[in-house]
Amino acid sequence: MENAQGKDVLILAIESSCDETAAAVVKNGREVLSNVISSQIELHKLFGGVVPEIASRKHIEKINEVIEEALCDAGVTLDDLDAVGVTYGPGLVGALLVGVAEAKAISYAKKLPLVGVHHIEGHISANYIENKNLEPPFLCMVVSGGHTHLVLVKDYGVYEIIGRTRDDAAGEAFDKVARAIGLGYPGGPKIDKLAKEGNPKAIVFPKAHIDGAPLDFSFSGIKSAVLNYINGCKMKGEAINEADIAASFQNAVVEVIVEKTMAAAKELGMKQVCLAGGVASNSALREAMKNACEAAKLDFYYPSPVLCTDNAAMIGAAAYYEYLAGTRHGLDLNAVPNLKIGQR
Repeated sequence: MENAQGKDVLILAIESSCDETAAAVVKNGREVLSNVISSQIELHKLFGGVVPEIASRKHIEKINEVIEEALCDAGVTLDDLDAVGVTYGPGLVGALLVGVAEAKAISYAKKLPLVGVHHIEGHISANYIENKNLEPPFLCMVVSGGHTHLVLVKDYGVYEIIGRTRDDAAGEAFDKVARAIGLGYPGGPKIDKLAKEGNPKAIVFPKAHIDGAPLDFSFSGIKSAVLNYINGCKMKGEAINEADIAASFQNAVVEVIVEKTMAAAKELGMKQVCLAGGVASNSALREAMKNACEAAKLDFYYPSPVLCTDNAAMIGAAAYYEYLAGTRHGLDLNAVPNLKIGQR
C-alpha cells in the first residue's frame, strides 16, 4: 500500500494497554523518529504481576511527559503531525482509557485525524520497522503475555487467525512457571536467562495437541506438569534443579510453537514467516524458528527486543497503514479490553 499523496506522513502514536506508557513519532510507517517507553516493571515486581489500578494511575502520571519527550526527540511539534494513532484494545480497560483519552484530546485540540489501533496488529506491524522489504502476505506467530495467535497477514490491515491458544497464552505460562521456581516477575526474560544454564532434555514435559484443531495451542497442561513435577520432588525430598526445569519447560513450549508455525506455513504455501509479541524476544524461540525457516527455505523476520515488548513505534507503524486505508475514529472512540483482531 503506497502513500498516494506523495508527502511524508507523520504520526504520533500512543500505547498504554498494560504497564508501559509509551509514545513515538513514526514517519511513513517504517521510520521511527522517536520511541519513548516508561516501564512500570519495578513497581509491579512488588506484587508479582501487573496490578491494573496501579498501572492506570501511573499512566496518568507519565503520559504527558512521555509524549513531550517523544516530540522533542523527533524534533517536531504537534503542528507538524498528520494524525494521532492510539491503542484502544485489547488490554486493561483502565490503562487503555488513559491513552485513548489523551489521543482524543490531542486530536480535538489540533484537528488531527484519530486512528485507533489494535494492540496485536501493532505487534505484527513492528516487523515493518526494521525489515523495509517485508510486505504481505506472510504468516506471523504472535506470542505474548496475553496472546498466542498464528495470524495470516493477507494484506496491510487484513488478518485471519488460523491458530490460537485454548487457555493460557505462552507468556502467561512463562510467568506462572517462573513464579513456581522462585524467579519472580517478569518471568519470560528470567526463564530465558536461567534456561541457558540447564539441560533442555532433562525433563520431558507434555506437548498438547488438540483434536480437530491441529494449529491451536494449549499451555495450561505444561504449566500444571511443571507444578506437579516441583511438588513431586518436594514430597520425595529430591533436589530441584531450577535451571533444568526452566530449560525443559522452555524447550517444550518452543518446540510446539515452531512445529505449528512450520505446519501452517507449509499448509498455506507461505514463503515469509514473522515473530511478534513480548515472547518473540526469547532467544531460544528466535534461534529455533530461524533454524526451522532456514531448513524449509523460508524468509524469517523478527523485531529487535525493544520492539517486541509493548512500545508505541509499532502502534505508529500499524496506524500508518490504517490511515492510508481511510480508517478514522471519532471522539466517541472507547477502550475495548477484549477487542478481536481485524475488528473495526
